[in-house]
Amino acid sequence: MPPHDLPPPPTWIIPNFVLRVEDLSHPGASIFFDCVKPKEALKLAVEASYTWLYTPFTAPTHVKTITLVLRPFDGVAYTCGTHEMKEINFSLDWIKSSEARARDEILGVLVHEVVHCYQYNGNDTCPGGLIEGVADFVRLHAGLAPPHWRRRAEEKWDAGYDATAYFLDWIEERCGEGTIRKLNGSMKDSIYRVELFEKVTGESVSSLYALYCEHVKETG
Repeated sequence: MPPHDLPPPPTWIIPNFVLRVEDLSHPGASIFFDCVKPKEALKLAVEASYTWLYTPFTAPTHVKTITLVLRPFDGVAYTCGTHEMKEINFSLDWIKSSEARARDEILGVLVHEVVHCYQYNGNDTCPGGLIEGVADFVRLHAGLAPPHWRRRAEEKWDAGYDATAYFLDWIEERCGEGTIRKLNGSMKDSIYRVELFEKVTGESVSSLYALYCEHVKETG
């Protein structure tokens, strides 16, 4: 088939978005609406998740609705729901406390939580530290890392969040773009095994992390 006759690649499937605000009088609500447009912010988060974890041909289509709930509570955010219906709870108190850099923080948290709607987890066998690290890896690559994040060598590679995100970022640099996409994909239909790292990268995760820790020490 000549190139000009090839069908266009499939486009990202964007789910339905629902917004629920439980306290419109909360200052965090005003900050949220002053900083972002909810539909555009959620769409950005979905597209970031697709871009760094999938291709247009492999992106999952099971998520039909993402409901964003803005309400006051301690903490930052969490995601729950069913296979098709996801719900992200986002703390208005956290939004208020992040007022100085609210837009980037709102978008960054949404990217992190939307990743949880789409990422593979080895049928619920993936370590929590890796799950959170992948979510922050996507946030990092979306250009939404908060200013306090930094590369650091923790005792464990799967300490989670930004610590693991930077390790995954280093693996992506070392092994080539798409490596973390492959790692995520390897957990689609099988349980998690630490050997998946060696299958994807050719090196054990312990060897990779030792090299990474040396890199962090050398580069400061």
